[in-house]
Amino acid sequence: MNSISKLLSLCTQHISKGFPKELGLKSCRILSEFPEYLSLMSRCNGFYGFESALHVFPLISSDEHLDALAWNDEKLWCDKYDGMIDGHFFFAEDAFGGQFSMKKDGIFTFNPETGESQKLCDTLSQWCEAILDDYDFLTGHSLMLEWQATHGRVKEGHRLVPVIPFVLGGAFSVSNLHVQESVTAMRYRGTIAVQIRDIPDGGMIKFDVNKPNPA
Repeated sequence: MNSISKLLSLCTQHISKGFPKELGLKSCRILSEFPEYLSLMSRCNGFYGFESALHVFPLISSDEHLDALAWNDEKLWCDKYDGMIDGHFFFAEDAFGGQFSMKKDGIFTFNPETGESQKLCDTLSQWCEAILDDYDFLTGHSLMLEWQATHGRVKEGHRLVPVIPFVLGGAFSVSNLHVQESVTAMRYRGTIAVQIRDIPDGGMIKFDVNKPNPA
């Protein structure tokens, strides 16, 4: 069993029912660059894994689920990063909203609090293998499991977000996490990333520690 098949065997099947036979021009351009991704989506059009710590967006959704094309729309949240995400196509996220993206030269992790990306591997098959080899570190499985054991399931379209951002010293612990709607979290964290990028040494950063009401 290859790494893609093995990962799919451990995850929930098809977030969004139905995979369109005819794709729009935008999706065709994306898929021409990432044929392995099209193969994955045709087998399972979006899925969750590891107690929902890993969330892979469906390519195109025919229902209420947010799909990858919508997730990468500049006006949804990407514009808040002021050009820091150019060239990325985000296709999955971890428990905390940390993103996984595809670029022409490989698969990357993207830190939503800093806007920094780091190459993880070259291909989607290698990404699946990396997840299988170290799913706790790459998905945040343990904290997602601990959170849900106390507070219940994290709903579709939400992630665990730190009250005090990790990059500003917030702890990787359940006590520093709350549930927040994914788009709201990314837009807010984009403002943090831009401040961190532009702030001089010794400067101050402004953020609101108030918890949004979990939906």
